[in-house]
Amino acid sequence: MAASSTATVEFRSVSFRIGRNLILDDLSFIIEPGETLVLLGRSGSGKTTALKMVNGLVLPSSGEVLVDGRATAAWDLIQLRRGIGYVIQEVGLFPHFTIGANVGLVPKLLEWPPERIAARTTELLEQVGLDPGQFLNRKPRELSGGQRQRVGVARALAADPRLLLFDEPFGALDPVTRLELQDQFLALRKSLHKTSIFVTHDVREALRLGTRIALLDRGKLEILATPEEFLKSRTPQTRAFLDVLKMDVLKMDVLDR
Repeated sequence: MAASSTATVEFRSVSFRIGRNLILDDLSFIIEPGETLVLLGRSGSGKTTALKMVNGLVLPSSGEVLVDGRATAAWDLIQLRRGIGYVIQEVGLFPHFTIGANVGLVPKLLEWPPERIAARTTELLEQVGLDPGQFLNRKPRELSGGQRQRVGVARALAADPRLLLFDEPFGALDPVTRLELQDQFLALRKSLHKTSIFVTHDVREALRLGTRIALLDRGKLEILATPEEFLKSRTPQTRAFLDVLKMDVLKMDVLDR
């Protein structure tokens, strides 16, 4: 694969092993500025491992991952991670911090002036649909799961990173809240134009959120396609995921009787 001078992220023949177990097998793809690449796959397919390679939590056994044209192995990892927003399923908020302190953590580490941190925190809480007057001084335990996830998104955006990583962020939420947060993700993408990598095992979520979908199967890249191309694909693994959509249609038919 030819190198791309414009890619935000590039995987070049990336493999990863733990002992004799091959977790990722010769992955090569690029992620262009402003797109949302969804890493889709079953449990154990390697999608979260691939995501963690982007911020240097995992380094390749062979090949290299480039962020803004520089291999992760050549980055100062603290500098790399502070320039990437990271949202996980369990949110990871500090329980003894207020919501304001959680959102403003990275800007504080970057030594932003307090007034700038306060303004940014207020702005972001409003963007994710949380009233600062109501939530700024609360603790995480006082929030619902969906509200905590919104705070996690705000925290990831706090230092205005160019790149955002989402590791199954909505997987533990109820279906209604999950749909609301998907809507919010799409609205933020439209307004902020961030490059995002989004891990999920839910094909419906992948088709709704991704500008492209990378389907992983036992560490290999099965297909890299737009949602429209994915729906037309007939590879064995894509067909397995698309059968889930057929079951949804069947359920609706049963309920309509």
